[in-house]
Amino acid sequence: MDKVDCIVIGAGVVGLATARALALGGREVLVVEQHAAIGMETSSRNSEVIHAGLYYPTGSLKARLCVRGRDALYAYCRERGIPHRRCGKLIVATSDAQLPKLGQIHDQAIANGCHEVVPLSPQQVRDLEPELSCVGALWSPSTGIIDSHAYMLALQGDAENAGAVFAFDSRVHAARLETDTVILSVRTSDGTEMEISTGLLVNCAGLWAPRIAGLIGGLDQRPTPRAWFAKGNYYSLAGKSPFSRLVYPVPEPGGLGVHLTLDLGGQARFGPDVEWLDTPGDELDYRVAPERADRFYREIRAYWPKLADGALQPAYSGVRPKISGPGDPAADFLFCSHGSPHYLGLYGIESPGLTAALAVAEHAAAMAGRA
Repeated sequence: MDKVDCIVIGAGVVGLATARALALGGREVLVVEQHAAIGMETSSRNSEVIHAGLYYPTGSLKARLCVRGRDALYAYCRERGIPHRRCGKLIVATSDAQLPKLGQIHDQAIANGCHEVVPLSPQQVRDLEPELSCVGALWSPSTGIIDSHAYMLALQGDAENAGAVFAFDSRVHAARLETDTVILSVRTSDGTEMEISTGLLVNCAGLWAPRIAGLIGGLDQRPTPRAWFAKGNYYSLAGKSPFSRLVYPVPEPGGLGVHLTLDLGGQARFGPDVEWLDTPGDELDYRVAPERADRFYREIRAYWPKLADGALQPAYSGVRPKISGPGDPAADFLFCSHGSPHYLGLYGIESPGLTAALAVAEHAAAMAGRA
């Protein structure tokens, strides 16, 4: 049986960052990924936004790791030459009834250390973005956008340069916790099966992290959270965008509302919405239904009345790895050892996971170091 010091399950942005942190810390690391390449699920199906850290409860892991991760990510992008732009974001209230919520977001932002966030009047908003309609807004200058694939390639390169090894097309189908080790049964795409033992298993499987935990015989399953799957659909804008900044409405339950984001080429896209899914099998349906655009037109026209009929076209979708369901308060990031020094599970690493990944990895490596 092969034996490895550390195994990281999952080569999304959080798994890559965690493998990098462990390898740079001198650990022997194997990354096991069920897909043929890095970042094939949530990490490549999102808004590619660098979040400032405004919304999350003060003192929560989401708030602390987002702010720390944001600053680390901007520095990492400059150091590695990763394409990104600090374009800023407007959070807009489109009715007087939303103004108290906008004030609450501002208070939360200040409490989280985002002192650069300032309120703007409707005229100040029009001066920045003439086609926007609102009764008030917040301006977040530290929000940005990033080429997430280039970012993940840099993380992978750092991890490999520090000695990490990647096993793609490899699916964990069973595991057991023993006295001083975790033994994984792994099946490759060609049907080859192998057992690998490790002194530390870090579960960064994203959408499937609770399922992976449930496979581990001998692990206390009581802390394992239920997985919830919230699909987010995106539509792209035909033609040139009139906006040069991101535009977000006041948040809605389950997400941040149908917002306008930009890619690095200036193309505008709208989304995501929130579509709760039944617990899926191994495959996810990422098709975007054209008829869902009707709701998008209504929501977008609240802040951009000039959106033309027929201007939206289905683009792509992603699924959030949530551990809180419809109507529940949003869950914080969860790092859980289940009482074992040989296991660490990362659960519910949804937005702002891309922004926070370097800080998430630092936190996970520190917890692993105390094991």
